[in-house]
Amino acid sequence: MKSKISALIALAATMIAASAVSSHAEDLNFKLTNGTNSVLTRFYSSPTGVGEWEEDVFGDDVLNPGESIDITIADGRTVCKYDMRFEFEEGSNLATTEDSQDLCAMGSYTIHE
Repeated sequence: MKSKISALIALAATMIAASAVSSHAEDLNFKLTNGTNSVLTRFYSSPTGVGEWEEDVFGDDVLNPGESIDITIADGRTVCKYDMRFEFEEGSNLATTEDSQDLCAMGSYTIHE
């Protein structure tokens, strides 16, 4: 009887561990290119449906016209659809732009005017 209970406990522990591994989120990676003529000063992303933006991905950096940067979103979530917000330098003729994309399905994203 003890061996059956031990076997059931071991089986349950194995199933829980396997479940945790399979639901572990992978980092989302893509190349962001500034295809505008203005400096991109801030880039925010959040899973679609979340009411607030995550931190600015750029920090103190900016993305000049024509430049690209590799973006990694390692937030531990298991979602693919993200909202993105792009803010440009003051005095630019470009307004803040927002878009939604399936980041698991894309390898690159270019922001255009």
